[in-house]
Amino acid sequence: MKERLMHNIGLKMLAFLTASMLWLIVVNIDDPITTQTYHNIPVSVTNEEVLAQENQTYQIVDNTQTVSITVSGHRSVLNKIGSEDIAAIADMRELTLKTQIPIRVFISRFEGDYEEAVSNPRNLQVRLEEEQTRNFPIVPTTTGTVRDGYALGDIRAVPENVSIRGPVSVISRISKVEAEVSVSGLSQDAMLLSQLVLYDDENNVIDQSLLANNIGIDGVSVSVEILRTKNVPLVFDSSQIEAAEGHNFVGITYEPSEIRVSGSQSELEAVKEIKIPASALKMTGLTERTEQIVDITEYIPDGLNLVDTNAGSVVVTISIDKDGVKTFEVSLGSIVVNGLREELSLAYETGDAVQAQVRGPSDVLESLEIQKYVSIDLSEYKEAGDYEVPVHVRLPQGCKLENTVTVNIILDEK
Repeated sequence: MKERLMHNIGLKMLAFLTASMLWLIVVNIDDPITTQTYHNIPVSVTNEEVLAQENQTYQIVDNTQTVSITVSGHRSVLNKIGSEDIAAIADMRELTLKTQIPIRVFISRFEGDYEEAVSNPRNLQVRLEEEQTRNFPIVPTTTGTVRDGYALGDIRAVPENVSIRGPVSVISRISKVEAEVSVSGLSQDAMLLSQLVLYDDENNVIDQSLLANNIGIDGVSVSVEILRTKNVPLVFDSSQIEAAEGHNFVGITYEPSEIRVSGSQSELEAVKEIKIPASALKMTGLTERTEQIVDITEYIPDGLNLVDTNAGSVVVTISIDKDGVKTFEVSLGSIVVNGLREELSLAYETGDAVQAQVRGPSDVLESLEIQKYVSIDLSEYKEAGDYEVPVHVRLPQGCKLENTVTVNIILDEK
């Protein structure tokens, strides 16, 4: 009996089948077939050259550049699959109706271990366009400031131009191409790596995912020149300023009195001052104080440049007196204030000095320190407000004022 059982082939087959069924039942209970969805899987387009042969390109539409992939298989397998293992491929050779390409899913590392992988949506939606190539100058731009005592010199993009290829609808929107770098803290020349940024007419950044350029692997850089700086005094020749008969030319003042220039070390060491010739202030028949704006940029030595390009205009004040008359400028701080009520505060409308023209003996005028004798009386001003107040000037015997001196004040309640 025992021997019959041991050599019964049919019985052995039945036992094997029974064991296999029990194993399948156990596996499906402990490791069932299920599904898992992976989101935001990017779609890669292959064989794009088939469009280039017809001078066409494409744009992805309907937000189908990323898809969701649903994979079915045993739970133990799905637990091992990550988004990085999944590839969604759209082959341009399978383009149908000129609008869609089937999306095929590959999970190479687990090929054969899963049941099925399906993309949602199933097709990549595209719009075909004519392809265009245009050349653009690359505009270098900088952010930040260089180290104190230095200034930006020449900045230049390398290369200076770029050829961009892509859909006509995108290429036509490009208004400018920039390469930006930070120069914060620089004190010597530098070649800085950058990235191309494309802008439209409204200064919006243009997506470059559908574009190609001829920059290559070296990319774009910006060459930055760093120059030293120096403050240099201005010297005006006033020999061609002439007062009218009965008047005297007193002198000039100007603001700014010095300018900041940049250049090489040797060029800066060579310049001690910047001379402005007499022809820049050639004026005749002057009878009163006159202001003249002089553009000094043309007098800056070759090789030097203004650090502030807006600092080239200098305001020159020319003082003129009558014979026997001297013009004094009285600072507001030297005016003695009398009679200001305790509940009021005083402010001057402007910070400009007031002018007093005094006639008298030349020797007295030369030694007169008028600031000691100037005051205003506010005893009659009892309410807050804006007022034009006469300025009292106490003068030595033999001298008198040639003009009425007033000052504009603002009285506020404390």
